[in-house]
Formats: sequence, structure tokens, C-alpha cells
Amino acid sequence: MLRVTAVAICAAASASGAAQEHRPPVKMPPQSEVAIEGGSSVGNIHVFAYANGRRINPFGVEYDRHSWGGLLGARVDYVAEFLPVVLLNEPAIYGADSRALTTARKTHYGFGFSPIGVRMLWRRNSNVRPYLMGKGGILYFHTHVLSPQASKLNFSAEFGGGLQAALTPRMDLRLGYNDFHFSNGNVSARNPGIDFMYLNAGLVFRLGGVGSVR
Repeated sequence: MLRVTAVAICAAASASGAAQEHRPPVKMPPQSEVAIEGGSSVGNIHVFAYANGRRINPFGVEYDRHSWGGLLGARVDYVAEFLPVVLLNEPAIYGADSRALTTARKTHYGFGFSPIGVRMLWRRNSNVRPYLMGKGGILYFHTHVLSPQASKLNFSAEFGGGLQAALTPRMDLRLGYNDFHFSNGNVSARNPGIDFMYLNAGLVFRLGGVGSVR
């Protein structure tokens, strides 16, 4: 009787172990981050446009989600950004060709949204992680900018990179440099366009999945 009981217990234990071995793995939510960031331009360059003598200060929130596996050793993320505040400082009076006609300055308010973006993040298990990023979207200002014959609505693009350093297990500091471009895509009579050398910084909060640093 005891032998039969022992055999039954062993069989039950084996069945339980087999069930545990065949239990489907728990799916972790994708790694994602929210960054609160802002920045300032430090000058103008001529890459895709010719306007100059302007400064830009955007402030907003960026969302990054691990969506596309890896490439060249980097994690590839989807990126979207909302900029509730974009301040553009430019000459108070300028001609149709965007050239300043006075030394006085004025600041225009705008906002933006970039629904299309990609980030490549390297060394994702280290305390300091380099990244490259590109984003595209729109900017809207309360008045015509860059030229009196330009438009209020503009298309924007950012290309650059930087470093992301761990502050806590769930929070990072980000420092970056971008070429920040916007122009109206020739939907108006004039399209000077402008390219900024743009420095930005922000705090990054990791949300789902396993954190980058443990």
C-alpha cells in the first residue's frame, strides 16, 4: 500500500513538473520611455535652407517605444513628440527674402507635433548609452515666420544624437545635439526654410518592460 502511494505521489509530482515546464512564458510589456525635454539653438547652418539670424526654443514631451528589434547592435525604437511650446526669436522686420531690415527682435509662439520618428539606442544595459534619432512632423506659429510671404504652418525634421545616462533604476538624464530644420514645403509664395544647430536636455522616465539599467 505504501509503495502504491509513493508511486502515485511521484507520478503527480512528475505531472506537475511537466505542466510547469510547458507553461507558456510570461510576456513582458515592451520597453518604453517618456522624456520631458527642452533646448535652445546655438546658431544656424545652411543644409536644406538659407534663412539665418533666428533662434528657437522648443519644450515638450517625447515617447519612445521598443518596436522594431535591433540593427547594427542597437535597439530600434518608435518615437513620437509633442511640443506645446515653441518660441522662435527673429528680426522684428525682414524682407520677403528673410533678410533682417532692423536690429530689433521679436518672439513668436508656436507648437508642434512629430508623429514619425526612429531612435537607435546602443549599450542598452550600460549606465551611459549613445543614441541616434530622427523625427518628422509639423510646426504651427501664430503668424507668418521667416518671410512675410511664407506661412504659419511648417514641416519640421530633426536629425541628431546624444547620450543617455542613468540617474536611478527608472530615470535617466539625456543630453543631445540635433540639426533642427523647418520649412513650409513650398506651399507659400516664399519658402526660406531654416536649419538650427540645436542642443537639448531632458529627464527620461522608463515605463514598461525591463529597465535598460539594472
